[in-house]
Amino acid sequence: MAASTPEALADIRRQQAQRLRQAAIRRLLARIIFIALLIGCTIMFMAPFVWLISASLKVRAEVFNNELIPDPIAWENYVNVWQAAPVLSWLKNSVVVGFLAAATVTVSCAAIAFGFSYFRFPGRDTLFGLVLATMMLPGAVTMVPVFLVWNGLGLVNTQVPLWAGNLFGSAFYIFMIRQFYLSLPRELFEAARVDGANYLQIWRHIALPLTRTALIVVFIFEFKASWTDLIKPLIYLYNTALFTLPRGLKAILDQFGQGGEMQWEIVLAASVIVTIPMILIFFLGQRYFMEGIATSGLKG
Repeated sequence: MAASTPEALADIRRQQAQRLRQAAIRRLLARIIFIALLIGCTIMFMAPFVWLISASLKVRAEVFNNELIPDPIAWENYVNVWQAAPVLSWLKNSVVVGFLAAATVTVSCAAIAFGFSYFRFPGRDTLFGLVLATMMLPGAVTMVPVFLVWNGLGLVNTQVPLWAGNLFGSAFYIFMIRQFYLSLPRELFEAARVDGANYLQIWRHIALPLTRTALIVVFIFEFKASWTDLIKPLIYLYNTALFTLPRGLKAILDQFGQGGEMQWEIVLAASVIVTIPMILIFFLGQRYFMEGIATSGLKG
């Protein structure tokens, strides 16, 4: 028994070492597969944008060939877009409309969400459920009535309908901000009431600063939605000087598609110009964007 003990211990150590090696190999394989999936997904999502940039720098006859690197590089496509359309004016319009749309919906949704989270009154949950139910309503259903309202107010062919509707809030953003408010201790608000603060002061000086991340996320979401929106500018804007970038891109598409031959290199160069500002905004606000998405999923 005494002679076999060292051999048994050595065998146990070998088995433990083998199990550790196998576990390390499994972790390494899992890590390699995970990284390969991430790389594959990244390539899949980046490929259309890379192709867009590549095609926008090609001459017309080579736009749809399989070469990734243009030869020659046609920088003049961007110059032609700049000369053919008031891109700078459309860019300014998109920035103004996007900022107003994002700011109005952020403030209005923050106020409405505070009301639903702080005040307790009969029928509050039913009313909140009705607000959430509006998310199920397709936008096409209200398109005609809303147009008639703006037309009755004489605001068609102005930029007001592109952002002023956000003054009435958005069900999704209200729900999102309310989740943040519910995570705050109610005693904080009650202490402010005891100190003499009114409801507006509580909302302005306590609730808003503590939910800054959620508000930034809402602002970025709505700015992006406004930036890429084509339907509203198509419905409400007739004057070229008032166009936003997506509406201007549609105008470029119509202009350079006349005569039977579509000038794709110009259209694709214009598409890159429309896309780049939104990418820059995402990278500037990505820290708040990621943080807001993560925490909104954790707070119930």
